[in-house]
Amino acid sequence: MGHGLNPPAGDSGRIAHAMAEAAARRSYGKLVAYLAARTRDVAAAEDALSEAFAAALAGWPRNGCPANPEAWLLTVARRKIIDVARTQQRREMASDRLEGIADHLSASDEMEIPDQRLALLFACAHPAIDAAVRAPLMLQVVLGLDARQIASAFLVSPAAMGKRLVRAKEKIREAGIPFRVPERAELPARLDAVLDAIYAAFAEGWTDAAGADPERRDLTEEAIFLARVAVELLPEEPEALGLLALMLHAEARRPARRNPAGEYVPLAGQDPAAWNSPLIDEAEALLLHASVMRSIGRFQLEAAIQSAHVARRRTGRANWSELVTLYDALLTLSDSPVVAINRALAVAESQDPAAGLAALAEIASDPRIAGYQPYWAARAELLVRTGAAGEARHAFEIAIGLERDPAVRRFLQQRQAALEQ
Repeated sequence: MGHGLNPPAGDSGRIAHAMAEAAARRSYGKLVAYLAARTRDVAAAEDALSEAFAAALAGWPRNGCPANPEAWLLTVARRKIIDVARTQQRREMASDRLEGIADHLSASDEMEIPDQRLALLFACAHPAIDAAVRAPLMLQVVLGLDARQIASAFLVSPAAMGKRLVRAKEKIREAGIPFRVPERAELPARLDAVLDAIYAAFAEGWTDAAGADPERRDLTEEAIFLARVAVELLPEEPEALGLLALMLHAEARRPARRNPAGEYVPLAGQDPAAWNSPLIDEAEALLLHASVMRSIGRFQLEAAIQSAHVARRRTGRANWSELVTLYDALLTLSDSPVVAINRALAVAESQDPAAGLAALAEIASDPRIAGYQPYWAARAELLVRTGAAGEARHAFEIAIGLERDPAVRRFLQQRQAALEQ
């Protein structure tokens, strides 16, 4: 995560590091939201919290871990913010402003720290923030992702993403953007960006199929938690319902994404009996509730696609033409190469592999897919089915080079090796 810490040497150092990392994963967004809501300075809140984690590594091995790690970290971060404010006071800050910050940041080891993550998400979605950076900003300040991870999720370079994030934080401070959940009349301008950020966080966590990486596992859980909070706050917003349904459908399949040996299992090879039925049932109920409102959106369509996949695997009834129709509707709402790739695969099943390749060719010039593994893996599979072994081998080579997950990389290597036979 963006707040990762280097462990000090020795057993006590490793224990302190483990506890600090656990507190970071569990509380980072909550503490940043609490601090930023009071200072209106996201960057200062992040800096102060980073120093608090460093102080934890230095002090916890000697003094023992505190009973309330969250409150301890908040107290240290609060002191750092006040120290910085006092230094700046001589140049630019009035004393009453300094006193106000100190009062707002008061905390004790016994206090229950209010969770203001959703308010911070909506602050990051303020109309004064450039639309292209709203969701990435939320991923960094609320969920702790670093610029590299965020850039990967949005298919841009880490350097460009880093610059955008710095400018956005400066805008929050300079414009005095309030940290609150907006009134209902303000929601349409902000809700989409909040939902986009929650889903991007889930997707980043979803790349750890086995749930073995604590950072990504916690990220997935955090995204589902935030989606549930959004639904509780906005129960009549169909897209919030659709997003939660989509994520629950995906999470329900996690147990089947790896076999007992830890090898990758694609959707077509998964055992539906291994899926989490209660999560699927909840997702279906949410999707039904959203459909009653008759206001279709991206996340509802994506959830409907997942629902159709579940129905096909459970019943054995081919429904590829229905899936193509859903993907067509989704493409009208979202100019996404990911959607286009999945649509091409559905077209291949509904018609034939050549038709799927033709659909893929329509996005071949899109610069966003040049380094996107699923495009090359999809192209390789369709080329295999058309008998173009040489081209398929080349596409597999690119896909293997782009893949980060060792299990998926082995799966692609096995598919490539099968061409030799």
